[in-house]
Amino acid sequence: MRVLGIETSCDETAAAVLEAPLQVCSHVVASQIASHGPYGGVVPELACREHVKALPVVLAQAIAESGGNWSAIDAVAVTYGPGLAGALLTGVSAAQALHACLGVPLIAVNHLHGHLYSPFLASNAPAPETMYPFLSLIVSGGHTCLVYVAGPRAYRLLGTTVDDAAGEAFDKGANLLGLGYPGGHRIDALAKDGDATFVRFPRGTVKAGSQLTGDLDVRCCFSFSGVKTALRYYLADHPLMAGESRQLADVAASYQEAIVDALVRRVAYTLDQVKVKALAVGGGVSLNGRLRMALQDLCVQRGLPLLLTPPRFCGDNAAMIAAVAELGAGREVADVSQLDVDPSPEVLF
Repeated sequence: MRVLGIETSCDETAAAVLEAPLQVCSHVVASQIASHGPYGGVVPELACREHVKALPVVLAQAIAESGGNWSAIDAVAVTYGPGLAGALLTGVSAAQALHACLGVPLIAVNHLHGHLYSPFLASNAPAPETMYPFLSLIVSGGHTCLVYVAGPRAYRLLGTTVDDAAGEAFDKGANLLGLGYPGGHRIDALAKDGDATFVRFPRGTVKAGSQLTGDLDVRCCFSFSGVKTALRYYLADHPLMAGESRQLADVAASYQEAIVDALVRRVAYTLDQVKVKALAVGGGVSLNGRLRMALQDLCVQRGLPLLLTPPRFCGDNAAMIAAVAELGAGREVADVSQLDVDPSPEVLF
């Protein structure tokens, strides 16, 4: 079975072809960073226009690099949400057209479910069915959550962020530090030479009784707006001196440590509440070197396997969308004309 995946939920235009079992035949991503960089973040209208221009080229390249042709595709999988409405519509419209042209099933996939299974795209990853149940940490620019995965389409949300996602906190912090957008990887690079104890930034505890957490245990939930505000106040009182690279590295390391520590503490607490076979980590922020090291140490202490997403599949990509479909964890659309997007930022578990 060969699945063509399409992902256009935010600012990455992606297509990929997967062949069972989870063999990546092609993987193409067109980035929009250069377009959004001058604005310090993603501009929805601009993202939509860029998807319209890039998607035909990306699709053609994915097919060409897959070692087959259009007739070899057995199903089309597409992200229907969450994400930016216009961006999602571009991908869904293309998938509907391909369904009509190729006469193959159309499978709707939740973007977050893609991140759940992205660790299994590693060439040395175990088969997913041998790892159930596992705890998944999804940590990206738009989402930060902890999910108990009992099997395909058997998910339970255990914790989520009540405000900013971790990736958003990294990018906003980088902007405050004058590092540009996106800046998460720049903070990671700077922090390697910095003192993480230079400043004690808050870890963002969540108060009980919050309407945003509902019935969730607040000790499994995240808050990153406070650390961003603390950085702003710190810089107002301690302006960075031109040419003082050491000061910049120390502040960056301290800021990163606050975010990583908050993530690891919640993961550690959650692991005490559930019995799982492994910890799986996906999303763009999972590329962060300090986070990977801290989670590795935690899993060694707990005697658990740590399943990390390969770097090329950490960001938004279509291979993870095709993987969900291939594993039978997507939703085959009976009436393709009725497929609509769901841009809601709420976690759809």
